[in-house]
Amino acid sequence: MRIIALFNQKGGVGKTTTTANLGSALAEAGRNVVLIDLDPQANLTTHMGIDSETVNASTYRVLADGIPLKEALLPVKKHLQICPSTTDLAAAEVELVSVVGRELLLRKMADAQKISADYILIDCPPSLGLLTLNALAFATEVIIPLQAHYLSLQGMAKLFETCALVRKQLNPKLRISGILFCQFESAARLSGEVTGEVENFINDSRGKNEPWSDAIIFQTTIRRNIKLAEAPSFGQSIFQYAPNSAGAADYSVLAEEVMQMEKR
Repeated sequence: MRIIALFNQKGGVGKTTTTANLGSALAEAGRNVVLIDLDPQANLTTHMGIDSETVNASTYRVLADGIPLKEALLPVKKHLQICPSTTDLAAAEVELVSVVGRELLLRKMADAQKISADYILIDCPPSLGLLTLNALAFATEVIIPLQAHYLSLQGMAKLFETCALVRKQLNPKLRISGILFCQFESAARLSGEVTGEVENFINDSRGKNEPWSDAIIFQTTIRRNIKLAEAPSFGQSIFQYAPNSAGAADYSVLAEEVMQMEKR
């Protein structure tokens, strides 16, 4: 089972869109997929067509009330389940401040009852707080959605530093497996400059014992596509909303690339 955290402390880079549509693409390919919404905004939950106001079990209850993760899963479609989020999750960091081992609660509740899945994809909030630490302590790998903008590079050092710290102190299995460029515009000169900077950084770490030393930059890029922005408001993945769109094509190819990593 691959446990993948979609992580970038910067908002609006494509974490939720990628979690929803990569998960749906993997499920379409016959893989059993569990999605975990760890963002109090509950955008992934909405994207999957679930009203966060009506759910009984959620990531908040998993962390704060100690219910097993498996008991909080809701079916989305064949091969795809989700642990939804609610706005209550915003209070979790304060409520859990005195709990010993609070960074490991998600891992503990996932282990409480065996979950049968090929992939668990975790949508992290745009922060470096307790919720993100729980995701990184549970995950085996991280995929970083990134925009090809200069400002996106400025936060990468902190992002990589966080992963290194978590691997050292909480989760020795954690590694950054890939960088995914989202909202990509191949014609823009800046896109080429930014991708080149990231490639150089990753290549310089080859052979070193860093969480990102074996990371790849996905050949697939997620092109800027209005259909990807529209799909969440209909509670549908891109494959339901616009199966013939560029967004659907990009995420299908990305899923193939992610599945090919199984052979590495």
